[in-house]
Amino acid sequence: MAHSKSRTNDGKITYPPGVKEISDKISKEEMVRRLKMVVKTFMDMDQDSEEEKELYLNLALHLASDFFLKHPDKDVRLLVACCLADIFRIYAPEAPYTSPDKLKDIFMFITRQLKGLEDTKSPQFNRYFYLLENIAWVKSYNICFELEDSNEIFTQLYRTLFSVINNGHNQKVHMHMVDLMSSIICEGDTVSQELLDTVLVNLVPAHKNLNKQAYDLAKALLKRTAQAIEPYITNFFNQVLMLGKTSISDLSEHVFDLILELYNIDSHLLLSVLPQLEFKLKSNDNEERLQVVKLLAKMFGAKDSELASQNKPLWQCYLGRFNDIHVPIRLECVKFASHCLMNHPDLAKDLTEYLKVRSHDPEEAIRHDVIVSIVTAAKKDILLVNDHLLNFVRERTLDKRWRVRKEAMMGLAQIYKKYALQSAAGKDAAKQISWIKDKLLHIYYQNSIDDRLLVERIFAQYMVPHNLETTERMKCLYYLYATLDLNAVKALNEMWKCQNLLRHQVKDLLDLIKQPKTDASVKAIFSKVMVITRNLPDPGKAQDFMKKFTQVLEDDEKIRKQLEVLVSPTCSCKQAESCVREITKKLGNPKQPTNPFLEMIKFLLERIAPVHIDTESISALIKQVNRSIDGTADDEDEGVPTDQAIRAGLELLKVLSFTHPISFHSAETFESLLACLKMDDEKVAEAALQIFKNTGSKIEEDFPHIRSALLPVLHHKSKKGPPRQAKYAIHCIHAIFSSKETQFAQIFE
Repeated sequence: MAHSKSRTNDGKITYPPGVKEISDKISKEEMVRRLKMVVKTFMDMDQDSEEEKELYLNLALHLASDFFLKHPDKDVRLLVACCLADIFRIYAPEAPYTSPDKLKDIFMFITRQLKGLEDTKSPQFNRYFYLLENIAWVKSYNICFELEDSNEIFTQLYRTLFSVINNGHNQKVHMHMVDLMSSIICEGDTVSQELLDTVLVNLVPAHKNLNKQAYDLAKALLKRTAQAIEPYITNFFNQVLMLGKTSISDLSEHVFDLILELYNIDSHLLLSVLPQLEFKLKSNDNEERLQVVKLLAKMFGAKDSELASQNKPLWQCYLGRFNDIHVPIRLECVKFASHCLMNHPDLAKDLTEYLKVRSHDPEEAIRHDVIVSIVTAAKKDILLVNDHLLNFVRERTLDKRWRVRKEAMMGLAQIYKKYALQSAAGKDAAKQISWIKDKLLHIYYQNSIDDRLLVERIFAQYMVPHNLETTERMKCLYYLYATLDLNAVKALNEMWKCQNLLRHQVKDLLDLIKQPKTDASVKAIFSKVMVITRNLPDPGKAQDFMKKFTQVLEDDEKIRKQLEVLVSPTCSCKQAESCVREITKKLGNPKQPTNPFLEMIKFLLERIAPVHIDTESISALIKQVNRSIDGTADDEDEGVPTDQAIRAGLELLKVLSFTHPISFHSAETFESLLACLKMDDEKVAEAALQIFKNTGSKIEEDFPHIRSALLPVLHHKSKKGPPRQAKYAIHCIHAIFSSKETQFAQIFE
């Protein structure tokens, strides 16, 4: 088939076989049809086709005319762009276009066509992809290095690619874009600030969150070109950070965000920038120092960061900021410590010294956050914190400020529950923190009511969690009691005594409220309210709230009944929880989320509710003691010698027989105690006698079968038992039996 020819002023244009002249004289459809054939021709040509290259030179020049570059139809423009891309490939390294202005027009035109990559569903997408693949493979844009306007061309190309990339694109599109852009950076002589900005802007958090694909593209480009682009990045930060020339780039205000992103992409990009940060850490401007401290906290604290080991001078300089004169900076350093301890245990030693000083900081917020940092790390893994760090938390339980003391106490309680009760890290870890239980109970000796209330709350939630099933709860209490030091035991006994006393005060108040109103009863109620408020935080407010509560009790019979059940000596733990729930529900107001009155009443209910000890609990506790006596308990597993466990268990039962005597009133409990009474072990028998003395007031009328079995044993102990047992047996007879004179007469015959 003959080539069709057409004459032009500057030489003839030869079209491929079967293609007629392409001009404005034909319809758009016909033009597209002819151009497709031209595209096919150029696509099939290669660089060695010298004859064809000569033949189609004028056609190549014709396709770059304004008629095509400014054509209104996008299909025409796309086909022309594909031809031009192939022309650059075929005629490389010498393009047929020599005018710089024409080259600029062509490349700006190709860049505009690349916008079509955005729509991956378009029927033309494969052609747009071909265009991208071709110019990336041939590195066509490298021709522009010699042009005066090269920066404008490259910047426009970069902006276009970053704007069109989206999650519809596959890995190949991504790869060709990176190839195309990286060749411009790696093979060019310079990277302008404007071009650098088009890359870096995608790392700024606001942009990053809007377009994740553009961020990934920028990241891949920076990784690929790290060595070539590093001097330009260094220059940018040098201008902004050291010389203060913020006008050189719109990104100047984002320098710290950019440093963090670049460090995460490839730390080599910042080789010369990091020493500038050391200089900035010593700036006289508080705000600037704070910005750098926040940035470095993220860089040092990040999970896989090796910055501290790679750049020791910067790390030492950063640690110095723990002692900064500016409070927000010290606070930032202390907050950073927990991430650092969790992600870099090897740096704990460096941090310990600085946290020690900060744990005595004059600022309450800083002392508070030291505790939070250490406790957060310890809760993740106890091995992350050394004994010194835990000791700082221990010291702060005696801080002069309540907020700090509370944080320290709660922190220790959470650590204790996780590693001692739940054994989350094995026996060694439990041993390492075994001092916590004693330390927390010692705080009960403090004068502040807030501290004492918190100890009670911690005991009920973390040391012997009240929501455990009864047998588990009593086992937990049993082994705790067996391992406490003497002062902690005294504190715990005192705690039960105080709660018991308050329970009686509230019971008295209820009795007074039920009496007919007289001046005397009103006075008595007032003085009782005063006694109760001394057992609540903030006595001034507590007094007003208690008066209000007294009024509620007078007016609302349901609440009064619930409270009567709660303070009754026969109230079970389950009943107690239900009563507290009902009362708080009735007093609460959903429209008032913070209700100081309700909070205060909750404090009162928490103190008087029997959440640990009831009839079922005492029975379970005695069985636990008996298991130790029989040798069937887990004493060794719990790390408690059996003798010590039995001694402590009996001591615990004796204490509870004073504070909760009615809870012993069950046939099961009395039968277990009878069995203890008959044992050869003198200590066990002695304790059983004392418990009978404290709890036996109702045996005669309520438990006749126990009375029948108990009496002969007491007679025997009185006459033939060891002196101490004889003494306690006499006390028992005196406390339990109405016919004591008759009994004594029989004994002393």
